[in-house]
Amino acid sequence: MSADAATPIPLLARSLRLTAVPSAVSVSRMFVSHTLKLWKLEDHAETATLVMSELVTNAVKASGITDTDPKSWQIKAEHVIGIQLRAIEASLYVEVWDRTDAAPVRKNPSLEAEGGRGLLLVEQLAKRWDVYRPHVGGKVVWAELPLGLPVELRPFDHVPLILPSGIRASRGPVEGQARTALLDWLSRTTIEAMIAARVIPET
Repeated sequence: MSADAATPIPLLARSLRLTAVPSAVSVSRMFVSHTLKLWKLEDHAETATLVMSELVTNAVKASGITDTDPKSWQIKAEHVIGIQLRAIEASLYVEVWDRTDAAPVRKNPSLEAEGGRGLLLVEQLAKRWDVYRPHVGGKVVWAELPLGLPVELRPFDHVPLILPSGIRASRGPVEGQARTALLDWLSRTTIEAMIAARVIPET
């Protein structure tokens, strides 16, 4: 089959850059719920929200401010994380960028431990997960969730997501780094999916 005769693979993708503070976790859940409702994939919102919450929590701990009520002067331009949802073929990808190189470590907490179960939960819910290191630096931690059926492109309203004041990352070098890293990962994996489906020839 020639590339000209092939049917393009439907792709849905949305991303957002947030200030790396604890409240980014709840905002990331809003982002997932809002986006999947637009995409008519609400049935997957609960699982995707849990996975996004865990990945964002790790990203904030790695590169942000852990004070639950940070002062404005504590927040610098480098306190940025990037989040992205992507649906392609029969998979939904939850993707989170932060500016640190250190990979998240799966822990084996005791039954009495209050935390440390984040990646264990991601492993249970996701088909697979891994870390991608973009050329601009930092890392994208991603998880693939099965959709059951291939995604279809449907018309939908572009309803804006209203965010709390101060949570959207300010424009700057690190915000740009997050944007570029997520676009890099999206482009790379989309091309791989198209090659696997023989929509474009392998080079």
